Amino acid sequence: MVLADEEVERILVVTAHPDDVDFGVAGSVGVWTEQGIEVAYCIVTDGDAGGFDPDVPRSEIGKIRRAEQTAAAEMVGVSDLTFLGHPDGALYVTHDLRRDISRVIRRVRPQRVIGQSPDRNYGRIYASHPDHLAAGEATLCAVYPDARNPFAHPSLLDEGYEAWTVREVWLMTAMEGDAHVDITPSIERKVKALLCHESQMTNPDAMDELIRGWAAVNARTAGLPEGHYAESFKVV
Repeated sequence: MVLADEEVERILVVTAHPDDVDFGVAGSVGVWTEQGIEVAYCIVTDGDAGGFDPDVPRSEIGKIRRAEQTAAAEMVGVSDLTFLGHPDGALYVTHDLRRDISRVIRRVRPQRVIGQSPDRNYGRIYASHPDHLAAGEATLCAVYPDARNPFAHPSLLDEGYEAWTVREVWLMTAMEGDAHVDITPSIERKVKALLCHESQMTNPDAMDELIRGWAAVNARTAGLPEGHYAESFKVV
């Protein structure tokens, strides 16, 4: 059974890259923070393989993208961000990655974790970047069995992070969503959050129409009235 928002005090969102969180869940985050739920982000890479301007030094991209994600998070009421610094474009489900995500879970102690789907979506191939799939699988591994098992990653206990059991996981970009959040009140903040990622935007003027189009389709699937917008998730 899906937890009611009233049962949730803390939510952790885990994504591979800066801007993944804003494409997938920023509208819902805006709704949740308005309700008083604490939301934290864990960004696995700095996105340093991204960008489109060859005049920007590669060495600067990671710092730029961290700053963009921090500004985007502020748009939807989030100030707790952890950047793990794993390699962009070369992300794999390793013991170290599982441990690092588990550490954040144990620190934040969320009832709900939002992650990326580990399953390739052949209808939306861009959502199935290999880093997304790896981050999604590692997040599920961190939720179960790692974060809840006091004997997994003993170094975390040495650091003072006690075991924590997450009650539910919501997956973004899943092929068959079974939970929907009406983001109509926060759609403008979602768009503004995405526009913070200037280093990734070749056509920012098209972003508003694009996001509203996707969210309108989700709203129709959810059975919401015309003029509403939604984000869709698979609940584990």
